[in-house]
This record gives sequence, C-alpha cells and structure tokens, in this order.
Amino acid sequence: MGRPRLHLFAAALALYVSGHSVSAINVSVPISAPGNSQALSPTLLSFSIEQDRWPDWTGTSARNEFTHSALLNYAALTGQPPNIRVGANSEDHTFWSPTVTIEDASFPPPNTITPYPEATSILVGDNFYTLSRFLPRGTRMTWGVNLGADNATNAVNMAKAIVGAFRTLAVKASGVILERIEVGNEADLYKNNGLRPSNWTVQEYVADWESIAGSVVEAIGISGRNGPVTLQGAAFAGQGFTPREIFNLGILNSTPGKAISVISQHQYSAAFCNGGDFPLVSFMSKAAVRGNLTIFEADIAATYAKGLLYILGETNSIACHGAPGVSNTAGAALWAVDYTLQAATLGMKEAYFHEGVGYKYNFIQPITLNRSIVDGSPLNPPSPPHVQPSYYAGLLINTFIGSTGSSQLVELAVNDTNVSGYAAFEHGRLVRAAFVNLHAWLASSTGERPSVHIDLDFAQGATTDTASDVDAFWRRGSAVARRIVIQHADDTANLTWAGQSYETPNAQPSGRLVLEHVSLSEGIDLRATEAVLIDF
Repeated sequence: MGRPRLHLFAAALALYVSGHSVSAINVSVPISAPGNSQALSPTLLSFSIEQDRWPDWTGTSARNEFTHSALLNYAALTGQPPNIRVGANSEDHTFWSPTVTIEDASFPPPNTITPYPEATSILVGDNFYTLSRFLPRGTRMTWGVNLGADNATNAVNMAKAIVGAFRTLAVKASGVILERIEVGNEADLYKNNGLRPSNWTVQEYVADWESIAGSVVEAIGISGRNGPVTLQGAAFAGQGFTPREIFNLGILNSTPGKAISVISQHQYSAAFCNGGDFPLVSFMSKAAVRGNLTIFEADIAATYAKGLLYILGETNSIACHGAPGVSNTAGAALWAVDYTLQAATLGMKEAYFHEGVGYKYNFIQPITLNRSIVDGSPLNPPSPPHVQPSYYAGLLINTFIGSTGSSQLVELAVNDTNVSGYAAFEHGRLVRAAFVNLHAWLASSTGERPSVHIDLDFAQGATTDTASDVDAFWRRGSAVARRIVIQHADDTANLTWAGQSYETPNAQPSGRLVLEHVSLSEGIDLRATEAVLIDF
C-alpha cells in the first residue's frame, strides 16, 4: 500500500498554508525497534536535590503536599516515581551531630546573582534522613556522604544515620527505598574550591576515596555491587577527572570499588556563578544539545564494559542555579525534552535534574518564596509553591516512556537544524513519536510564526519486518497527538500540555484535555517553539 505519492516529495517542497510559511520535511519512522534502540528507564527523568534545603522539599512534621503531588503526576505516567538523589555541593559541607534533631544550617546573605545561596555549614541529625518517608511510595534514593572534609568518622556517622533511617518502621512503611550511597560530590573541583590543595591529582583522589569509602562500606555492611544498597561512583563535575582514569587506576579492584554499581557524571551547558549574558536563542540549539552530551561517549562505553550502569547524576541547563531569561523559561522546557531523550539514546540510563529552593532552573518550587529567583528582590505578595516551565518537559518525557516497563527509543533522522525526533517502542513495536522544534519564537519576534510540516514515512525497522507489515501500519489511518503549547520561548509561565495547565495551587491539571486527531497520510505541523507527542 504505502503512503500517497504526493507526500514522498515533501522534503523538497516549501508550502504556504493558511497564510503561514511552512517548511516540510519527510521523516522515516521505523515500525519496530531497530538494532540500535536503547532501553528506556521509567526513571529516566529523575531529580537531584541540594542537600541543605532537603527538609523544605519533604516537609518536617508532615509531608510537603505540593512536592508529593507534583512527583505523583510523573509517577502516574510511568508507574514509578522519579528517583531522588540528595547531595551536591552541600553534601561536602554536611556533618552529622548527635545533638541536632533535623538540621542546623548557616546560609550566606543572598545577592542579585544568587538569590538563594547554598549553606556553608550544615549539621544534621538522624531525623534529617527519616524525612525520606514523605516521598511517594516506591521512590528509590541515593544519599550523599561528605568526602570533602576528609573525615572518615563523619562520613561513617552520616552513612550509619542514612542506613539507620531506612531501617526505621516509618521509612519502611513508606515504601521509599535506599538504593545507593554517594561518597563525595564533584571531587574534581576540590582543588578549585579549597577542599584540597590546588595541585591535587586524580591519583590522590582515588586513594582518598578508597580510604573514606572503605570505612563507609565496612561500617554499614556493603560487601559488593549486588546487594540492596551499593555505591555510586565518580560524581565528577565534568571531565576534570574521568571514569576511564579511575578505572585505569584500579578503583574497582578496591573493597569499596567492588561496591560501585553505577557511575555518575555531571553536566551543565554553561555556568552563571559570576553572572553573565546567556542568549536563549543560542541555548535552544539542537547541535549544542548533542555536543554537550556526546563528549561522554567514551566514558559511557568504558562504564558498560565494566558491567556498570551510567547516569547523568546531576544536570540541568546552566550551573550555579541557572541563568535568568534562560533556565526559567519555556524554551528551557523544550531543551529539557531534547536533552533528556538524547541522553537516553547515548545509553545514559537516568538524568537527574538538579533542584534547590529558589533556583532558576527548578522544575518545581516546593515552598513559598519571598525573594525573586531572578534578582533576589522582595516579592509582595510572596510566590506560593508552583511548577516552572521545565516541569512540562517531564510530562511529555514520561508519557513518551509509558508504563509497560518494556519501552525502547531511537532518534529519528530529521533533516532540520531546529527539529529533533524520537520514536518509542514497546515489546519491539512502534507506539509513540516525539518531535521538538527548538526554533526560538520570542516575545520580540515579528512577522508570521514559522512552522514545520512533518510527513511521516513509516519504514521497516527490525530485520524481520516486511513490506506487508509497513502497509498494515499505514492502514491504521490515524493517530492521536498532544502538545506542549508555548506562546513565546522567553515566557516564564502559561504553558500547557495537551491543553491543560499544571500551574495550579496543587500541581493538578486544570482545563480541558486536548487530544488532536492526526491523519497518518497527511502528517502534522509543528510551530517554532513547540513539542508534540504522537500516539500510534
């Protein structure tokens, strides 16, 4: 059967439809999973929480209902809540104290660049860790332990308190699970932040880590990488140190190294630590997304060659809590869709988007804010808990993944510098496709908003597919689409997913669900600064 021949010429046409300039592209979509497909984890989209403000995320005497509701929305789509890692910079400034109940933290004053700075000193007690019980049932956690202080006693005390918390009746009853311990955060930066001498080397790191982590695994009884609790290795900021280097130095042969089950690296597209100007148009770049991720390919391959899993254990748009006019915008939501799905195609099992309180790049603001996240100016009235634009990325991503636990993905070849495409398969058969148009349509843009017409050209995927299988897929005739609709890439609110807004007091959707009918033979239009998910 095949498609009508008119559409075979779509890639060469420039159409003018309904008064809007529409370029047309033909995208080959395999009807079954090709050999290069990657497995999709239901927790591909996960979160890293800055340790100093952890109690704000969970609540202390009762759970934070906004956090819980926002996370459950994601869990409903894949059948599993996002994994949570608690740590980051404040991980290496945390000390366990027998006299502290939950937390006693000291914060520097806010400023225009960093309206919500991280704590410089954090004392925590056992109840700090039992707050884990307020996360959604089934959440799997990674907890950070202080390596920066080079204090084995403190690291052991923290690890014992963490493991002890997950043995309490309250945490066990909650169904929240401790999966991994991470000893040290971004140790490749220690020589820059004063935690180690300026000439500190990767060889010295391995010796330090083996000493401190060795005390930790002995104290809490971790004997290998197959137990219920294991270690998360590396957690490097970039490529100052690499997994390949520490593998070559024999870290996996040490007693704590034998407990490493996952290798983590961190990545941001830039840094706002000292301010700066970051054009949103440059950030919304298909080429830049790929360039920022493919640099890890050798580390990914080396990790899997050792029988370990690889994750982006901390990531987001721009480091140091994000950049205004970029990280807090609708454009960042589209970037997050492309970035996360692209990471999955490279074999990154999970991407942990870093969150704090008042950070510009947050998906979720879990508590009421009294200062602007942009410049620290007072807010009157204060801003109640709310989702930010990037939250919508998670809705599309988790819908794309689905809830069967069998999904795979492959990137689709899209001959457009702004448009990315991905296909999802369940039990080997095509079920969904996602397209993202990163062309930035700004509030200052003039003229007609550009659009791309995508013609779907279904094709054989697996070697067992036949032309008859492709014809049978065409005979389905139609599909259903839902969109992330955005007015402007630089908007900081008023997005919708499938016609619904999640910018509500309880993170529950409002508005009528909008599902579009798509004729397979006619394809679909995708405006600049928009994303669409198609269910076949």
